[in-house]
Amino acid sequence: MADVKPIMQDHKNCILKFKGDFLMGESRPTLESLTTELPRDLTGLSCDAAGMGAWDSTLLTLLMGLQDYGQEKGLIFDVGNMPEGVQRLLNLARAIPERPGTRRAVSKDSLTVRTGKATLKVWNETVDMVSFIGETSQSFGRLLQGKARFRKSDLWVHMEACGPGSLGIITVISLLVGAILAFVGAVQLSMFGAEVFVANLVGLGMVMEMGALMTGIILAGRTGAAFAAQLGTMQVNEEIDALKTMGIPPVDNLVLPRMLALIFMSPLLIIYANTVGMIGGAIVGVFYLNIPPQVFFVRTFEYVTPWLMAQGMIKGCSFGLLVAYSGCLRGMQCGRSASEVGNAATRAVVTSLLLIVIADAIWTFLFILMG
Repeated sequence: MADVKPIMQDHKNCILKFKGDFLMGESRPTLESLTTELPRDLTGLSCDAAGMGAWDSTLLTLLMGLQDYGQEKGLIFDVGNMPEGVQRLLNLARAIPERPGTRRAVSKDSLTVRTGKATLKVWNETVDMVSFIGETSQSFGRLLQGKARFRKSDLWVHMEACGPGSLGIITVISLLVGAILAFVGAVQLSMFGAEVFVANLVGLGMVMEMGALMTGIILAGRTGAAFAAQLGTMQVNEEIDALKTMGIPPVDNLVLPRMLALIFMSPLLIIYANTVGMIGGAIVGVFYLNIPPQVFFVRTFEYVTPWLMAQGMIKGCSFGLLVAYSGCLRGMQCGRSASEVGNAATRAVVTSLLLIVIADAIWTFLFILMG
């Protein structure tokens, strides 16, 4: 353990005794702790390195800080007793003075400037999102005309990744959400002896809201981030530039099959999530509330009408489209470094979740207006 102990020769001069190894990662005193121990009326400061062991740049940094402290306080700082290598490096570091104006001045923007920058950022982000909507719309138009160019095998690969590849996490989440809905409903309904209505609550909650919402969130964290990372890596490797050079529209070849895969798989995943959620609620209803299985499922399917199921399907399909859009948008916006790929994946998840919540609120309001 490194240590520096100040020893006063007289009331005006002080010797700093260095002991131990001054190496990076080792515990050592800081410049602030040393200067606070020194008297304010010193005129001379010297070093004693007799007990010092190994050293690296951390020692040089400490000594340069002490030199600056000495210049500021107007005292003489003597490093003559330090090792010769330390003295040479200190002299070399001080040999060429810092050029005036090279150090960047740190200034804080005013509130007006920060507001303007934030406004421009939001405006540019909106323009990029609208432009990408236009590009994908044109791509879907070419698809309907039979002119879109992408490999059919890519579509099947993405459908497999989005659909069967997501069944495991959707099973666990939906089962637990259905069970939680049943538990929460049982706490209140048992006060009135109406535990049987837990079946209605689970069916309504899963079909109208939770099945579609949880599926969208899972796809945002799993599939949307994967889309952004894949397209971002292609940006880094300049594969997208190669497609443009060969005259192949990247939106048709890369974005379109991914969006189609989520559009096709989202309804199936929502139906699966609704079914598993009802099973989770039934497990709680049968084994915790002692509701007969036939009664639970009969009440569930009597209450869940086709219109309620359609509401959840409409929400879920829009969620899947938004997840695909967000993931592809952030992937195509990715920069040219590895860190930008990670940022693209993070931004894809954040954008997906934000759009899902907004779309859910809009659909709910519209369905309320429709009765």
